[in-house]
Amino acid sequence: MNPGRYIGEWIQADLQKKLVFLGGPRQVGKTTLAKQILAARGLSEESAYRNWDVLSDRKELLQERLPIQPNLLVLDEVHKFARWRSLVKGFFDKYSPKRTLLVIGSARLDHFRKGGDSLQGRYHYFRLHPLTVPELLTFYPEKFDLERLIHFGGFPEPYFSGSDRDWRRWQLERQARIIHEDLRDLERVQEISKVELLMDALPSRVGSPLSLKSLQEDLMVAHATVARWLEILENLYVCFRISPYGSPKIRAVKKEQKLYLWDWSNIEDAGARFENFVASHLLKYCHFIQDTEGHKMELRYIRDTDKREVDFVVIKNKKPLFAVEAKVSEKALSPHVKYFSERTPIPKFYQTHLGAAVFGDPERGGRMLPFELLCKELGLV
Repeated sequence: MNPGRYIGEWIQADLQKKLVFLGGPRQVGKTTLAKQILAARGLSEESAYRNWDVLSDRKELLQERLPIQPNLLVLDEVHKFARWRSLVKGFFDKYSPKRTLLVIGSARLDHFRKGGDSLQGRYHYFRLHPLTVPELLTFYPEKFDLERLIHFGGFPEPYFSGSDRDWRRWQLERQARIIHEDLRDLERVQEISKVELLMDALPSRVGSPLSLKSLQEDLMVAHATVARWLEILENLYVCFRISPYGSPKIRAVKKEQKLYLWDWSNIEDAGARFENFVASHLLKYCHFIQDTEGHKMELRYIRDTDKREVDFVVIKNKKPLFAVEAKVSEKALSPHVKYFSERTPIPKFYQTHLGAAVFGDPERGGRMLPFELLCKELGLV
């Protein structure tokens, strides 16, 4: 049985050897994928699935009583349990290799594992991303629509619904659950309403160098407070930041980070939304390679002190693989692409758009191509 998501088979293979942690944004499809994996093993939800947010399951977990008969047990949102690490470690040490766990949660499980008993060496960690062009073309080709994907985002419910009304209601409900459930359960934050204001302010900051000072002034809180709140939102898979890439032959900026959202559908500006759309595809590629093959992957951007910029650089084991500039329209190649291609060790440069134009050479000054074609050429997931 095909699990129906791009990392399903990889998770099933790793479950033969270790625990598997699966993190990702709320409502990205983690629980659905986990239940599909159970079904592929012939296991029922009743016997092999426990959710911390369900009161009866919570009581069972608080008493540290886990069913021992299924060869796989799924624990959902269990990271909200203060002693979850000890619970998971105890299960692993007692029942491995005959039985194993799939632990899923709407937060960075690698972050919230800190403290307590160490799980180092006992698990593999996967991050589930929203739907993207390559995944839709692979698993749901009959439902692929690029315009819809850019408009509604890659979260399964609003994308497959295709309704603006459903999308608006989903947005409100998702933000309320992140703020009033996930944030409350995992972090000690007094000014919840201001964190909500911060979430509302982020879409307008996408694609530009992020100024914490500007956010601090808008929210009227301390610089350290804004920095902490942003880190919390990153740990809850609301946003992510990328750092600049430096090279000896350019006067690169060193500290200015750029911010993007896991849900690009909230961004009003068309150019910023498309840039975030491309960033999400590239981050998904980086996480996939790192989670499945163990290579250290980074997503960065290029910007020098004269404000020349190329949106993204993908780095593997500290060596740049390629750079990508995102433009909505199919205009001429950006002069910044040619400039940086001559002064950095990045072997390939691309400029992608939503039109039809194709020309240029990625190894000689840059290649212009539509986004779907870029996904194929780079082998994105």
